[in-house]
Amino acid sequence: MRALVKTSAQPGLTLTTWPDPTPATVDVVIRVKATSLCGTDAHIYKWDEWAQSRVHPPRIIGHELCGEVVETGSEVTLVKKGDYVAAESHLTCGTCFQCRTGQAHVCKSYRILGIDRDGSFAEYVSLPQNVLWKTPHDIPLEHACVQEPLGNAVDAALAEGVAGRTLLITGCGPTGLFAAAVARTSGAATIIASDVSEYRLDLARQVGVDHVLNAKTETAESLAETVRTITAGEGVDAALEMSGDPTALHHVFRAVKNGGRVTLFGIPTGSVCFDLPNEIIFKGIRVYGVTGRRLFSTWYRLAGLFKAGLNIKPIITHTLPMTDFAKGFDLIKSGQCGKVVLFP
Repeated sequence: MRALVKTSAQPGLTLTTWPDPTPATVDVVIRVKATSLCGTDAHIYKWDEWAQSRVHPPRIIGHELCGEVVETGSEVTLVKKGDYVAAESHLTCGTCFQCRTGQAHVCKSYRILGIDRDGSFAEYVSLPQNVLWKTPHDIPLEHACVQEPLGNAVDAALAEGVAGRTLLITGCGPTGLFAAAVARTSGAATIIASDVSEYRLDLARQVGVDHVLNAKTETAESLAETVRTITAGEGVDAALEMSGDPTALHHVFRAVKNGGRVTLFGIPTGSVCFDLPNEIIFKGIRVYGVTGRRLFSTWYRLAGLFKAGLNIKPIITHTLPMTDFAKGFDLIKSGQCGKVVLFP
């Protein structure tokens, strides 16, 4: 089969031929129909410090996918040949404290598709049956393959109810945009979004954001003041920090009202200092850290959101053949894209 492989410890990927996978007893082989690029893949492509410490070539990368089951192991019972599926990328151990108490999304020993096991940037991939998610055939390929990152947005936006609430989203990368779409579908009253890219702020408008703020041209204090003006001086009920930018991190704590909620998803590149008494403690703020998706409650919730009319079409800005993978990574680097999907 053709596959994108990190063949050696250096920047880039190699499009090459690779042995077809064969399923173990509880595994299935999937013909990959679509697979999307993620920030994690961009780190591996760039071969930055994190990637060098985490990935051991050779490795087929990629972890967001949908496809068709074409072969099953001898003990597979949950899916059959011909099923249309997506996949959870976190392969959990099932035996640690977290897994055994309903918190598998923070399993202490999980492995990740495309990092610890060959991934989805290929014509075929082998996966355990218990990470597969049967998907209705009326969901387009470019939407079905992003259900995994969409789950991050569902957890971030809906850590608490948003119906009738005011929200601030800092960072309009794909997951921030997904979070805006989820909040809109879930009945948020007012959604405010900030980013440094006018391109991505325009995408935010397309998925229903009411007010967009350019963080490149305004100071953190002026952004907070604008949020207070929009919310009649109260601040937002909930703020979702999706960028990892230190200025944005302070912005969300200033902009949320006393007794409000902050969800943190963006990853800073280093340590960040906070004025804990004034930014968090004295305001009585609830803070949620989001990593991955809750297994599998988020997937069920997402299925309901699709039925409720969740619109993510504007966020899927580019679809490319897998041979054009370098163009996809260039788009991510430029920021002139939403979600980029590859077709093997």
